[in-house]
Amino acid sequence: MSVYKLLGSSLLIFVLMASCGPSENEMTLTGNVKGLKKGTLLLQKIQDTLLVTIDSVQVLGNANFSFTKEVGSPEIYYLYVRLENGSLLDTRLPFFAEAAPINIETTLKNFAVDAVITGSKNQKLLDEYNSITRRYTDKNLEFIEQSLLTPTEDDSLILAIEKQQVRLKQSKYLATVNYALNHNDSEIAPYIMLSQPYEGNIKYLDTVYNTLTKRVKESSYGAKLDGYIKLRKESNTEN
Repeated sequence: MSVYKLLGSSLLIFVLMASCGPSENEMTLTGNVKGLKKGTLLLQKIQDTLLVTIDSVQVLGNANFSFTKEVGSPEIYYLYVRLENGSLLDTRLPFFAEAAPINIETTLKNFAVDAVITGSKNQKLLDEYNSITRRYTDKNLEFIEQSLLTPTEDDSLILAIEKQQVRLKQSKYLATVNYALNHNDSEIAPYIMLSQPYEGNIKYLDTVYNTLTKRVKESSYGAKLDGYIKLRKESNTEN
């Protein structure tokens, strides 16, 4: 065999090996559902406003599971369990999917609540954000309880509680905006802005979007935030 043929064969083998390697957009999802003996784990995501199953794996005695999927842009995926008798658990386990090795450890008894998710940078940021906003949620529950215990004829106290709730809602929104601005290089920023109520100030939406990095603007949630802002502006013009 000539030197040129030998080099050509070696190059072909190298190209084939490279093509068989992991994609830069590949997510390897592994984990364990303690207490799950027999059933099916469903991997789901939102496509065109519908929740669809994109993959599944059977569990037969071994509660470990593994999925390998292409994730073009970081976004929320869901794990769902179908038990042996065909019934589904009434809770989904959401997580921020991205091109990385991600691990989820949880239990069948408290499928979503007990979940410990590692490996996803955006998930770590989402957990941090949720811990911040949980304080506002807990405080609002206190206001609701206080309102329920207030006599209906005590208009002044009821009005005062309602004003406090409005201020609390505004503070929570500003905390969300601030968190998004501080993480403008992560997909978590457009995601949490999209998760806010419709009446969110268009000025803040614009501010967050304009600070996003080019890569995040081109992500799935970045594009959705851009479209949402344009829709809001068109709606305001019509009004």
